[in-house]
Amino acid sequence: MNENHLILIAKDLSLPVMQVAATAKLLGDGATVPFIARYRKEATGSLDEVAIAAIRDGLERLKALDDRREAIKKSLAERNLLTDELSAAIAAAETLAKLEDIYQPFKPKRRTRATVARERGLEPLADFIFNNQSSECSAKASEFVSTEREVPDAAAALAGARDIIAEAVSDSAEARQAMRGYFEREAVMSSKVMPGKEEEAAKYRDYFDWKEPAKTAPSHRILAVRRGEAEGFLIMRVVPDEAPAVEILKKMYAKGAGECAEQVKLAVEDSYKRLLAPASETHMRLELKKRADAEAISVFASNLKELLMASPLGQKNVLAIDPGFRTGCKVVCLNRQGDLLFNDVIYPEQSAMRKKEAADKILGLCARFEIEAIAIGNGTAGRETEAFARSLGLPASLPIVMVNESGASIYSASEVAREEFPDKDITVRGAVSIGRRLMDPLAELVKIDPQSIGVGQYQHDVNQAQLKRSLDDVVVSCVNSVGVEVNTASKQLLSYVSGLNAATAANIVAYRNEHGPFKSRKELMNVRGLGAKGFEQAAGFLRIRGAENPLDASAVHPERYALVERMASDMGEDVKSLMRDASARSKIRLENYVGEDIGLPTLKDIMQELGKPGRDPREKFEAFKFSDEARSIDDLREGMRLPGIVTNVTAFGAFIDIGVHQDGLAHISELADFFVKDPKEAVRPGQKVSAYVLEVDKARKRISLSLKSNPAKRARGAGETAGSGGRVHGKGGSGGGRGRFGGSGDAGFNSFGDAFSKLGK
Repeated sequence: MNENHLILIAKDLSLPVMQVAATAKLLGDGATVPFIARYRKEATGSLDEVAIAAIRDGLERLKALDDRREAIKKSLAERNLLTDELSAAIAAAETLAKLEDIYQPFKPKRRTRATVARERGLEPLADFIFNNQSSECSAKASEFVSTEREVPDAAAALAGARDIIAEAVSDSAEARQAMRGYFEREAVMSSKVMPGKEEEAAKYRDYFDWKEPAKTAPSHRILAVRRGEAEGFLIMRVVPDEAPAVEILKKMYAKGAGECAEQVKLAVEDSYKRLLAPASETHMRLELKKRADAEAISVFASNLKELLMASPLGQKNVLAIDPGFRTGCKVVCLNRQGDLLFNDVIYPEQSAMRKKEAADKILGLCARFEIEAIAIGNGTAGRETEAFARSLGLPASLPIVMVNESGASIYSASEVAREEFPDKDITVRGAVSIGRRLMDPLAELVKIDPQSIGVGQYQHDVNQAQLKRSLDDVVVSCVNSVGVEVNTASKQLLSYVSGLNAATAANIVAYRNEHGPFKSRKELMNVRGLGAKGFEQAAGFLRIRGAENPLDASAVHPERYALVERMASDMGEDVKSLMRDASARSKIRLENYVGEDIGLPTLKDIMQELGKPGRDPREKFEAFKFSDEARSIDDLREGMRLPGIVTNVTAFGAFIDIGVHQDGLAHISELADFFVKDPKEAVRPGQKVSAYVLEVDKARKRISLSLKSNPAKRARGAGETAGSGGRVHGKGGSGGGRGRFGGSGDAGFNSFGDAFSKLGK
């Protein structure tokens, strides 16, 4: 471990160095973030997963910085340019920007105006001008006139000297840092429409002549303008006023009042316009992109976590329906383990006779397979299919639930689905996914690329490596937080368990298929490829219900079994009895079991597990029903109050499904009765809400909503400018399919956001 790295990370995260060092050691030894957070609290001081992941990322970032540091030193050494002073400066650089500033004067350059001037022998003149700024320089410049060197007169000599000074100023670490600071404070982000593209760029019309301070520009607007620029519709600039920038540089480098000083001022002005301003603007564009990416990825990760941790129905016999008009509704019956038992197609919307056939078939299937819940996808024909199901006179105890089918079509066409159901078409696979998603959203959604689930904004515009890393962290965190039943889990779900990967997960499933269900955690050691380290990392997160040792169904790690057995023995009971006997557990004095490698945090976790072994941290499932008053946008009226489910949270508001096939948008200003700075403070994906209809544009299928208890009855916008965040809901397309705002994929979202642009400015 690099001690300087630990100190820098501790300072950056405001953590004690000892906690950072302990975490870094565990990470270096191959421990995973969930394992460290759950089972090594004494070592880390009970750091949570967020802090541990931040330490991990900090270590990787500083390693990359060191790699660049070594590459620069090697380049300088090979060219005999590395001095002790330069080496010390390189070693002291704490950021990549400072490191590159130091290296800038020594970078191998293409042929520049300064290079040409030096070849013409003008460097001594440049040195004279810069070092004698109170002097006259015309006479000195005449000494450098040479036909052979293509310096025809004193003016040409002075021009060449200024080129050398301009490049030297541009290469100066102090100048570059000063300009970066000025740009970061004062730069204005602006955009204009590309000439002749006004009609094609209609969806970006709010950005045709737009500007705002770069330092306060929100993520979604930065990414919207960048997307417009990438598509060739907008021209984007990020620059401050020029005059103050030039004055900063003149104060740094123009030190006299003579003719030479005037030449330096001219060189400084040229340096800014031709070299420093473009470099600083490039820096600002990159910084804005990094900031916007971080904010967008954070929103996506937060939304994904809420979706993955949605309440599960649990192990029930489920009849699932993927609705459709022309092609009919695909029906599947699943047992309590999610296995496909039966599939068929019904056509309840095509004729009275077919509707009766469909009714008889559903009633027969419910009886035949002892159906305990009905899941209906919320796409096209979803509300009509729900109304049909509710008209069948089924028992009130049998819930009929609308299920968010976003991403189901991605799964149905995936290699995972083809492997699972090689003899079924994609419509059957999609219906199976809808049913399983009701039973256990987490177990089903891990089979889909998180980027295809559709709860982010601009997921295709942000840094894809960072997005994948962040989303994978979320999935891993959720899977390990809930725990995995090893005898029923898919290999996709198992692959996210701490210490496992795709290969070991597949081997677990293969072993299970060959030898039957695992009878104990210890038996996992027989799985090919799962060594002692992998077992250590994974065992606590894997559950074996019905195992001989009841601790195998809990989150108590096998390394603590002996401790629990000692607790039970001290109470005069066995482990199974201790887990049932709350009064006996209450008599245990945890202080008596504190040791060198175990403290109160872990002991308290153990006691909590003994009381509720294998507890699921997700909320209890509650069925939700849309209002019968509104089945389509034609049924909506301003002033209606309707139940809804939040489908996506963005930086500018929340999209809400109120059961009419188009999600409405509650702008950030309409999310609560109090001021909301961050929509995540007020709502989360999957949350059940009561939404007030502010405005309905039926022609363009736009719905403006409010979550305030008593919103003003006035027409108002509730959206964001064009391109405001990619797909939100639906199947297929770039984010999972059919857009629900009059288009598909990102375009669907854009056309919706374009409608409500006024509040997005």
